[in-house]
Amino acid sequence: MCGIAGFTGKKENGESSKKALDRMLTRIRYRGPDEAGVFISDEACLGSVRLSIIDIASGHQPMCDAQGRFWITFNGEIFNYPELKSVLEKRGCHFLTNSDTEVLLLAYREFGTNCLNMLNGQFAFAVWDIKEKSLFLARDRVGIRPLYYTIKDHELVFASEMKSLFEFPGIERKLDYEALQQVFTFWSTLSPKTVFENVLELSPGHYLKFKNGSVEVKKYWEPVFSGSNKQFSGSIEDAGEELEYLLNDAVKLRLRADVSVGSYLSGGLDSAVIASLIRRNSPEGLLQTFSIGFSDQEYDEGGFQDRMVKQLQTKHHKAFCSATDIADFFPATVWHAEMPLLRTAPVPMFLLSRLVRQNNIKVVMTGEGADEMLGGYNLFKEMMVRRFWAKDPKSKLRPMLLSRLYPYLPQIKNMSPAALKMFFGYRLKDVDSVVYSHLLRWHNTARIKKMMLHNNELPESNLIDQMEAQWSSILEECDSLSKAQYIESKIFMSGYLLSAQGDRMAMANSVEGRYPFLDHRVMEFCATLPENFKLKGLKEKVLLKHRFRNQLPQQVINRPKQAYRAPLASPFLNASPNEYVTHLLSPEVSKLVGVFDDKALLRLEQKLKNGNGSSEIDQMGLVAVLSTHLLWQLFVKDFQSVSEKDVIKTEIRNRVTLNS
Repeated sequence: MCGIAGFTGKKENGESSKKALDRMLTRIRYRGPDEAGVFISDEACLGSVRLSIIDIASGHQPMCDAQGRFWITFNGEIFNYPELKSVLEKRGCHFLTNSDTEVLLLAYREFGTNCLNMLNGQFAFAVWDIKEKSLFLARDRVGIRPLYYTIKDHELVFASEMKSLFEFPGIERKLDYEALQQVFTFWSTLSPKTVFENVLELSPGHYLKFKNGSVEVKKYWEPVFSGSNKQFSGSIEDAGEELEYLLNDAVKLRLRADVSVGSYLSGGLDSAVIASLIRRNSPEGLLQTFSIGFSDQEYDEGGFQDRMVKQLQTKHHKAFCSATDIADFFPATVWHAEMPLLRTAPVPMFLLSRLVRQNNIKVVMTGEGADEMLGGYNLFKEMMVRRFWAKDPKSKLRPMLLSRLYPYLPQIKNMSPAALKMFFGYRLKDVDSVVYSHLLRWHNTARIKKMMLHNNELPESNLIDQMEAQWSSILEECDSLSKAQYIESKIFMSGYLLSAQGDRMAMANSVEGRYPFLDHRVMEFCATLPENFKLKGLKEKVLLKHRFRNQLPQQVINRPKQAYRAPLASPFLNASPNEYVTHLLSPEVSKLVGVFDDKALLRLEQKLKNGNGSSEIDQMGLVAVLSTHLLWQLFVKDFQSVSEKDVIKTEIRNRVTLNS
């Protein structure tokens, strides 16, 4: 696992090119603290900071082929590299290392862009072709590993993180107002857009070619949820056998490493399945597991975590997160997330990966992707209930089903029928919309935009209409659940879950996450499953629970779905708030940032402090404001003075006050 950066063309001379590249790599050295390397030429410069996991002794980067034509810098893992190596050897390729980097390099040399469909992995990489004077960039199928780029003076600059791009001379750091509106609707920007002007991400499942100042971007993969004529036709037993086989093989592949591999253990079904499969494939080895606990019992899942630890006999480590921790580490979390956040949930993930690293583990497996692929989210059940309710909109009983979806949210659990109708009834009858499943969420989140200046420039309906038009032809043959799963995987999973809570929080502490449920074979199989194998009534992940019902504790199998959550507004508005919170909510900072109306922020702060009639959206609004103002302070105003030392010691929270 690494951080990568580079650019085409050169600066004034070879020395200044190297200095620019060194600055870019230094910004992200936590992604690869073990070693660094660069390739410098008049036409292109490539660099890497490396976290050594496979072939620690000889997998140095950037790496070139034997002929010296192709140079690669690579962030990620190719899990099926031994099998690909055998294929390449049969074609006459000779290897000088045992690294997956060399396998990837020669696979690209031999097969070109077609090599991407041969890879089982999580990756972002760049290849410079000295002969053709062209640069090739590619990103894994679902966007586990990040990759950003921009064009400066007709040359391309790329990096694993945007803060690295901003070390390249002359690249502006300016928040993109339209992108912020996307975040405050969809929880993420819409790829390839980012929250900074003129900075793009290479979208998941895409590759890019750059030559003679011209950029060409193409898609090579995307999740395809089959129509009824392409569905799996076997029994639930047949489907369970196939799912377990694929998951088990995905875990075996992801155990390939020259370092120890640990596992997150949240207390939920998904991580329990993964941890049990790790134990199955390494029965004699010591499995180290990691979980997060909360001082507030409303968010804690410790009892379920302890039950799995007892069954699997793991060496367990637990980090505890308090409201004070959330406030203290929030600035560092935003620095690594590089986007506004609507929830504080990434903060505990930052603390959890720090615990992993403190125990000398570089790699952890997690259960991300199971909810998206196997129908686990309450959003999916909510959509089904709303569709059922829409058939009889005047029913008093049907909306009552919605109160059963969120037993951990008292404000919904205890709602009256009239309040449920008001809260969940938005566009109830628009069941023909391909984005019906997400209309209510997006509408509620978009209330944050009402605090923005110039909010009428891009109304909420326009954003949602764009999504509907874009996806209508793709999703018209899909069932209602498949439509919802597609949308969730395209926007939320890559743009928020795998970014803000996945790669960024793990790599901030030099830890690599691996995700067996996001093995493309698992995803493609799950996409063929009939709706009732995933969701039946109000029962989620039907197939996964059925298959593992005799392998895991019944308390874990049968427990109601509980979303991973963390306290929202309370850590920032306690009796003695951090100085940076007071500073960032001040009218002076609001006017400088120019995103939110300072009077609207004052009303929000007073509403939350009074506690009368405030909602979860109000709390999310406060998190959105704080994170946006932090983003501006850290990346726009004070970028050059913010150092990695500040981040490690969480001193950013002090700097945003002192440097104002």
